[in-house]
Amino acid sequence: MLIGEVMTSPVVTVPRTATVRQAIRVLHEHDITAAPVIGPDGRMAGIVSEMDLLRGAFEADPRAFLRPVAAPGEPPPRHVEEVMTSRVRTARPTSDAAGLAETMIRTGLKSVPVLDGDRLVGMVSRRDLLAVLARGDARIRDDVIAALREHGAQDRWTVTVRDGDVELRGEADENARRLAGVLARTVPGASRVTVRESAGRS
Repeated sequence: MLIGEVMTSPVVTVPRTATVRQAIRVLHEHDITAAPVIGPDGRMAGIVSEMDLLRGAFEADPRAFLRPVAAPGEPPPRHVEEVMTSRVRTARPTSDAAGLAETMIRTGLKSVPVLDGDRLVGMVSRRDLLAVLARGDARIRDDVIAALREHGAQDRWTVTVRDGDVELRGEADENARRLAGVLARTVPGASRVTVRESAGRS
């Protein structure tokens, strides 16, 4: 499964010159946790997250304290370019989604922009990956059968899917088994693929 098959596109973006309040409204209205920041040339200049935008956004409420609260020292950031992250980990649409998922788990990233060359083409979030895994077994089975049929290989295989694990059972040579396994692994939501010979084959 490729990143281009799970990413969200088109992408909700924030201009580099936007105010922090404007960016907060964008994230809130679209129910997202981060957005790429676009410069005047239309290219991605960074990414801004909920955490970035919350820095300095609130002042202490004096009602919550017994003694007077000191006035803030520095004014809070006003523009996105002051709080955004410039060095951004990105992905390509033709890369493996499983590898990106591992990277996100390891690094704690919630969202990763997807670039085709210099062009921003998508965004992959944890929610996107969960949506793929949430696909029902019946739909995954239909998609596996469709992929096999497209390559003229559906008739020789019995396809079963349980909790996202795909099993192909049939009589075929090694090359056909390898092809069937590759095709099944391209289907979104297929967690693991097992290719077995039919029980009756000697």
